[in-house]
Amino acid sequence: MRALTVRPGTPNDVELSDLPEPDDAQGRVLVQGLAIGICGTDREIVAGDYGEAPPGADRLVLGHEGLGRVLQDSSGELSAGDLVVGFVRRPDPVPCVNCAAGEWDMCRNGRYTEHGIKALHGFGAERYRLEPDRLVRVDQSLEATGVLLEPTSVVAKAWDQIERIGARAHGRPHRVLVTGAGPIGLLAALLAVQRDLEVHVLDQVTDGPKPGLVADLGATYHAAPGTVPEEVDVVVECTGAAQLVFDLMRRTAHNGIVCLTGVSSAGRRLTVDGGAINRELVLENDVVFGSVNANRRHYEAAAAALATADPAWLARLITRRVPLSEYADVLRQRPTDVKVVLEL
Repeated sequence: MRALTVRPGTPNDVELSDLPEPDDAQGRVLVQGLAIGICGTDREIVAGDYGEAPPGADRLVLGHEGLGRVLQDSSGELSAGDLVVGFVRRPDPVPCVNCAAGEWDMCRNGRYTEHGIKALHGFGAERYRLEPDRLVRVDQSLEATGVLLEPTSVVAKAWDQIERIGARAHGRPHRVLVTGAGPIGLLAALLAVQRDLEVHVLDQVTDGPKPGLVADLGATYHAAPGTVPEEVDVVVECTGAAQLVFDLMRRTAHNGIVCLTGVSSAGRRLTVDGGAINRELVLENDVVFGSVNANRRHYEAAAAALATADPAWLARLITRRVPLSEYADVLRQRPTDVKVVLEL
């Protein structure tokens, strides 16, 4: 059985490995891997920046954005032929209060594990096994695009948290700004449009597929910060650009919410007016919060969102499909890439 593997901590030690068939002890559901999406996390693991192989192994199977098809399920909960997506994160072995409640995305002690990232093999294999409660069923209409479900779950969680925070004040948001038109940003914009909100998307490029994808959602694309409306009710930040993060804190309307999903690089020093930021956050009842990962509730919400989205628009998010035998090409990012998929 073929699988895309890396040696964590060793830069560019990535290969197509021949692995044994998955053991029954790994789960009652045997899944045929169909595809994995490639993101910045995968490229950073390949670069040796982080990643952790399972105990007793020296290599890690890549792939946390997976889509598969059930081959057999001895539990009887799923049927052969079902399209499924596996959850990335597993709760810690002696669960904290959040993991014990099924909110493993809010783990308090950091002892969780993650498929394709931390101490668990990923979904970049021709076959793998999971327990049925570690899978979510995907509509058959999403066979070509269901690989987008994991990144969609990330923004489904973000919107879940935004709406919980927003419930503290009367009224509902009207205007949303999404920063970054990569897969996360575009999917965040999709979920905002599905909520009948006025959506603006800020990115740097002026050509390629991104402006058209935004326009075809019914949103407004901006290639310069100066063209964005002065006050927005909600910001979903998907770039991790440190200066932009601080600038956004001062651009919201009263009771504004800034959700940070992008991860900033450490070591860059900025000069910011901390006092002014504090003053506006307090006097305008603003909230800035971070959001990462997702739990079952968010995967299910993501599956529902994708099932009701325009299939042609979703298909355009996947700008390249690469066969497993040409895995090296999928790891080379091109300027026109939005989402690149490795077909298993």
